[in-house]
Amino acid sequence: MKKKIVSLLLVGVLTMSAFAGCGKKETAKDDAADATDESGANAMYVSDDENTLTAAAWDANFNIPALKAAEKAFQKENPDFKLELIEQPDSKAIENAVTTAAQAKDYSNLPDIVLFQDHYIQQYVTNYPDAWVSIDDAGVDWSDIGEEKASFSTIDGKHYGFPVDNGTVIFAYRTDILEECGYTMDDVTGITWDKFIEIGEQVYNKTGKYLLSMDGDGNDLPYMMLQAEGASQFKGGKANLADNKTLEQILDVIERMQQKNVLLLANDWSGYTNDIQKDAVAGVMNGNWIIPTIEQVAENSGKWEITSMPTLSGEEGYASNGGSSLYITANSKKADLAKKFLAYTFGGGKGAVDTYDNALRDGGVITTCISAGKSEVYQEGVEYFNGQAIYAKIVEMGSHVKVVEQSDYHYTAREKVAAAITNIHNGTPVKDALATAQEELAFAMEE
Repeated sequence: MKKKIVSLLLVGVLTMSAFAGCGKKETAKDDAADATDESGANAMYVSDDENTLTAAAWDANFNIPALKAAEKAFQKENPDFKLELIEQPDSKAIENAVTTAAQAKDYSNLPDIVLFQDHYIQQYVTNYPDAWVSIDDAGVDWSDIGEEKASFSTIDGKHYGFPVDNGTVIFAYRTDILEECGYTMDDVTGITWDKFIEIGEQVYNKTGKYLLSMDGDGNDLPYMMLQAEGASQFKGGKANLADNKTLEQILDVIERMQQKNVLLLANDWSGYTNDIQKDAVAGVMNGNWIIPTIEQVAENSGKWEITSMPTLSGEEGYASNGGSSLYITANSKKADLAKKFLAYTFGGGKGAVDTYDNALRDGGVITTCISAGKSEVYQEGVEYFNGQAIYAKIVEMGSHVKVVEQSDYHYTAREKVAAAITNIHNGTPVKDALATAQEELAFAMEE
């Protein structure tokens, strides 16, 4: 039995007592809202009311406002509709609940809809196909959804998920610092990583600021750089680290950036965000969800702008990092209503503009629906980013992100490559560091 199945079985056993017997179909909303496990997870349930759907999600400041915006948009044509939100402390609470239900072969404790991380859903659909409802008949125009985003929730040719947030990578620069060093945004757009290093050296020598930073513990940098090249850490379902020429080039770039004081690798996530907010860096590259972190420094308002990533060849680079989508569970007796609601809102239907305009205003959620990104709200300039219409630009950039092979072991690969970066910096040759990472990742995937 594969290691991932064993792990999920263990999670199911450990969490069974927390979810068993809670929030079944007949459970009243008030009672269910009061039922929590030790992690703070709220019990999940479905409603008897024919016009009410229940949805489990996390993050009161991000995902929850987006779901509330969708409810209001759908109610304009369906005034009796109601969405009951079951807020969870994190994504793990939902993953555990699905695991528990699937191992017990009893989905009665699940809500109609769950929010799920994009990098995990393929594992759960593959292992527990009976837990989900296919949405191929929901009437979604998939050409209006960023291809890369839709690829996460497409398994064996079937669509399962409605997108929520756009994880498109931005490269944000301090324009005042670039100008001080004799550069403009045009000088950092559509350039090679070699040219970026050249500019970064000048910026550091003149200002003492790094042109790029990253959390060295949970290092997303090589993943984003690889995707911009159309390459992956996986091939044919197997680890693809050793003898991956593109990855070798990227890790060489990362090492040279460190040596020349162009890249600052923090010890952990807290250090990474502190470096941004303490003005240690003149550039930030990550999923666009990093924007609120950048905006925490009020005195830098008007000094930032965003653009695409450098690449090895010098073409404009596009990648995505992070994000979640919504899925209908097998427990839903109102799957048709759920499909109609989600297609109308997050799926790019008539209510998509209202949904995403308000989701952006209230929680910062950015659409992956290309048409919704053309609204007046998205075209508005953002004062903090020098009046640049960053949200329209993010949606446009997201439409260019290349689809690369994904894996259930995305986060394991991230850890192994992060370790390789550290080893290379300490003197290990790139090929040797990647050979070790390959061996360790392959072992984790096959055990």
